[in-house]
Amino acid sequence: MSYSKNPNKKSVEQLVAKHKKHQKKLSAKTLVPQILKGNKTALSEAITILESAQANHQKIAADILHEALPHAGKSIRIGITGVPGVGKSTFIESFGLYLIQHGKKVAVLAIDPSSEKSKGSILGDKTRMNNLAIQEQAFIRPSSSRGSLGGVAQNTRESILLCEAAGFDVILIETVGVGQSEIAVHSMSDFFLLLMLAGAGDELQGIKRGIIEMADALVITKTDGKNIAASNLARSQYKSALHLFPINKNNWAPQVETISALENKGIDKVWKIIQDFEQKTKANGHFDIKRNEQQLYWMHESVKEKILSEFYQNDETKKIIAKVSKDLINGKITSQEAAKKIINTHGKTKL
Repeated sequence: MSYSKNPNKKSVEQLVAKHKKHQKKLSAKTLVPQILKGNKTALSEAITILESAQANHQKIAADILHEALPHAGKSIRIGITGVPGVGKSTFIESFGLYLIQHGKKVAVLAIDPSSEKSKGSILGDKTRMNNLAIQEQAFIRPSSSRGSLGGVAQNTRESILLCEAAGFDVILIETVGVGQSEIAVHSMSDFFLLLMLAGAGDELQGIKRGIIEMADALVITKTDGKNIAASNLARSQYKSALHLFPINKNNWAPQVETISALENKGIDKVWKIIQDFEQKTKANGHFDIKRNEQQLYWMHESVKEKILSEFYQNDETKKIIAKVSKDLINGKITSQEAAKKIINTHGKTKL
């Protein structure tokens, strides 16, 4: 009796061929109308295209963004950060479900500059938000890294616009990594939420002052069981400490709240704080001012990213870098001299 070595080979080839045919049909003309209808499959495909480094995909992505832009901008963008173990995923799921129950469409975007090395970290968030992920009114998407924080941030910025065009009125931007990713998330959020743990040492020394200064609200998580007393103490400490910080130019005084995402306690209070913030900053004009400042900031960041990319891809630049690197390693010149030689030589070449 003879058996086929690959009984499913034909069906696999058919699926691959069908997928390639489908990919060729993807364009702004086919995707944007579906995105505007709230089609999450079309939204996912569009985000995949804008994350792609392929030249033809970048052209399609630019067209998609251009067509979607007039329909964006109507959401509240909430940045969420906190130390590992603070319970970001648990909070986001509880918060997202609460918002959906109150008639909101919620998109969750994760930004992680280390995703090239730890692909499971951001994807793991989706598996930990099972109840939220299955909701029709929810969309969860990690940002793919382009090898730098700037690349990830740009992906997320563009994804926000597409999610807004798809009708999602609350965008939750989660920082999965630590360090500079908080600054990136803050620079694309209307409201910046810092999650904190109580009883984990000296609370006021446990996180950089700069991160606290960026926060519009501090939320003490896991306020349940034996943690209630410690959480209430931490809340008092933070409220006292925040009085020492200069008043924000938008005249908003950062709030401090305690929650238990596990027991769904305090979630409504967090949403009330965000609503109060939105109402106040829109009334005094700072909501739009901040968004305009962010637009200009990301324009300049995009210019830097493009110049650096073109600089290092230039053939003449590659040659001089190779030559200067040898002199640097051999101790003939300093790193400052090496940089100066590369820049001076590059100035004589055409980008």
